[in-house]
Amino acid sequence: MVLGSKEASKPIGMFDSGVGGLSIALELLKQLPGERIIYFGDTANVPYGEKSESQLIALADRITFFLVQKGVKAVVDACNSTSSVALDYLKERYELPIIGVIEPGVREAIERTKNGRIGVIATTATIMSSAHKRAAQKLDPSVKVFGQACPKFVPLVEAGKVSCKEAENACFEYLMPLVKKRIDTLILGCTHYPFLIPVIRRIVGPEVAIVDPAVGTIRELKEILEKKNMRKLSQPTGFKEQEYYVSGDPILFKEVGEKLIGTSLGRVFRVAIDDKIIENIKNGSAG
Repeated sequence: MVLGSKEASKPIGMFDSGVGGLSIALELLKQLPGERIIYFGDTANVPYGEKSESQLIALADRITFFLVQKGVKAVVDACNSTSSVALDYLKERYELPIIGVIEPGVREAIERTKNGRIGVIATTATIMSSAHKRAAQKLDPSVKVFGQACPKFVPLVEAGKVSCKEAENACFEYLMPLVKKRIDTLILGCTHYPFLIPVIRRIVGPEVAIVDPAVGTIRELKEILEKKNMRKLSQPTGFKEQEYYVSGDPILFKEVGEKLIGTSLGRVFRVAIDDKIIENIKNGSAG
């Protein structure tokens, strides 16, 4: 059964720099089990954390354009780096719901903190944007937000190295400065980072609340779809039934993705989102 207008039957677009956004897809399939996903992982350009604001906006624009041409009803920007600098641009440019991951995570962290001291671990680009600090200032000016760039994390996750000594050393290097600042809540400011939670937990200890923005992000998406009568209710689908595109190696994405989420992704297609492809899409010769 499908609830709502004909828009309800359309898929949801989602993009990230690589496999990290699969943590958001996992939450989407929990909260919205009848929906279909078209996922784009920009693995040819990963990591996003060292790119400039203009580069991130350009990449997010191209991928969103691709997803819109695929007929999606909404887009989840599952990358904190692009959410921090490109979200407003995308919302102005495209006439469909576009949801980012920054504000939902900050909102939950503010609800959970007891001492008002919140840590954020993220890519260099996200930390430099101060997006989490700005969101916190808007929601509750009394809290203090401490950011920590973690440039080693995304390459580790993209390589599937989430429980090795190298990952543990990187976690210790990045998290101990935040522990010393007496944070009681930690925002995972990159969708790759939930795959490192077991190691992160060992470093920060049981007393620090770890906030994965995936839950709040998909809750916000759910509310928007229901409000616009665009939610689809049908038989639950799994990761194997979704549609996957990458700009890099589809075999590597599939191997690492399946290792991280513990189930099959089905087929993964390679698409290069360059100027030529975008022009072909505009001319109707690619889809």
